[in-house]
Amino acid sequence: MSRPSIRSRSALFHALVRQTRAATAVEYGLIVAMIALTAIGGMSAIGQPVTGLFASIQAYLQTTR
Repeated sequence: MSRPSIRSRSALFHALVRQTRAATAVEYGLIVAMIALTAIGGMSAIGQPVTGLFASIQAYLQTTR
C-alpha cells in the first residue's frame, strides 16, 4: 500500500476545512432553533397571565362605567 502524495494530502485537508464550515452552519442553525423554542415557550408561559390581567382590567372598566 503506497503512502498518499503531498497533493492528495492537500486535497484532503481542503476537504476537511470545507466540511468544518458546513458543520459550523449546522451548529448555528441549531442555536437559532433553540433560541426560537425558548422564546416561544416563554411567550406561551407569559401569555395566559397577561390575557387574564387584560380580562380583569376590561371587567373592571365595564363595571365602573
